[in-house]
Amino acid sequence: MSFLTILILGASLSMDAFAVSICKGLALHKVTWKNMLTAGLWFGIFQGLMPAIGYILGNLIAGKVEAFSSWIAFALLALIGGNMIRESFSPEEKANDSMQPGEMFMLAIATSIDALAVGVTFSVVPVAMFSHLSTFANTMLACLMICIETCCFSAFGVKLGSIAGAKYENKAKLAGGVVLVLIGLRILLSHYHIL
Repeated sequence: MSFLTILILGASLSMDAFAVSICKGLALHKVTWKNMLTAGLWFGIFQGLMPAIGYILGNLIAGKVEAFSSWIAFALLALIGGNMIRESFSPEEKANDSMQPGEMFMLAIATSIDALAVGVTFSVVPVAMFSHLSTFANTMLACLMICIETCCFSAFGVKLGSIAGAKYENKAKLAGGVVLVLIGLRILLSHYHIL
């Protein structure tokens, strides 16, 4: 995967955390930098950590699934993207203003599970952003990029939620889901030299 693909992938993966952050911003009476930083760090760190874990787990089984790697990457990204698209049409839930560590931990896990599956795809479709770096270094750099992107989107989401309300939450999930499905399709078509 190229630098641009990772950049787009990171933005797409951050849409769940972005949507939750908008809800947090909606529920807070007054948004502070501390609220924005709290959401950004919780969501960003977990979103960057999960693909690294997925990559390691994927490497443990990579030799057994190499022949199907493009199909696996496509299936995982299509499932994640399809789920995000489905969620974008679900009814709204009541916003909760708690920024307590226990709640933020649970939300960070819930919004980053998709990134764990993407990490598995990194083990079957190598990350090659910079040719002078090893695959492992490129993958860890991709995880860092995803972390930073999610941190920024989440912090911005808290502020946006306090300003604009819930009207962008479902649109963000829909856009993120469509992009993930398209990236998966591109991987599959590239495998067959169609793209």
